[in-house]
Amino acid sequence: MRKPIIAGNWKMHKTVEEGKHFINEIDGLVPNEADIDTVICAPFVHLPVLVDLVKEKPVAIGAQNMHFEEQGAFTGEVSPTMLKDLGVDYVILGHSERRQYFNDTDQTVNKKTKAAHQYGLVPIVCVGENLDQREGNQTKDVVKEQVTLAFDGLSAEQASQTVIAYEPVWAIGTGKSSSAEDANEVITYIRSVVSDQFGSEVADKVRIQYGGSVKPENIKEYMGQSDIDGALVGGASLKGDSFLQLLEGHKG
Repeated sequence: MRKPIIAGNWKMHKTVEEGKHFINEIDGLVPNEADIDTVICAPFVHLPVLVDLVKEKPVAIGAQNMHFEEQGAFTGEVSPTMLKDLGVDYVILGHSERRQYFNDTDQTVNKKTKAAHQYGLVPIVCVGENLDQREGNQTKDVVKEQVTLAFDGLSAEQASQTVIAYEPVWAIGTGKSSSAEDANEVITYIRSVVSDQFGSEVADKVRIQYGGSVKPENIKEYMGQSDIDGALVGGASLKGDSFLQLLEGHKG
């Protein structure tokens, strides 16, 4: 039985003070960590404060990106060692916005995924098709290539500990969302891709989230599906009350 995982992606939102207020707002109300993994992925400036605030609480902190090198002349970048030193547990890699605006490729996502495992971070690897690809019936081809390349060179153990987030690009921040059944069909296919690479035992362990306009109103539909293990949530994770509703909806 795979443990559900709900991760909030704050993107480029909130001041540090607003981040503190959010943690205070949900304090004592987050479900037991034995039932669900709760993750908040925040901008770099938030991370030291958030890590400190959630100590002894059933909440983990994640970054939204990182470089794959340990150190070097990469102005503006943050390394996996820096994140680990802060006490960060997760890192989002290959989000469609990083691919679209900041030149992330399948190759750099692969390097970052390997680096995350090397330094003890759990990668949340994002995959998904854009509208043209969806309308051209290319969804499966796109996610197969993204998953296969992201997982290339990982050990079976590393693969099993990687989280995949299926986020159809056309559904991110648009208010549109893939139906629960359609999302589950793609996610079931993604699991089969992992199985082809690493075997069914690994594929059965890999947790796969859905992301794309997930809200308290529809979270139960997604979580009720056979292969959807959680959600990577943008806008609905910015307010304490809606985030808590998402966590409560993990039971499907």
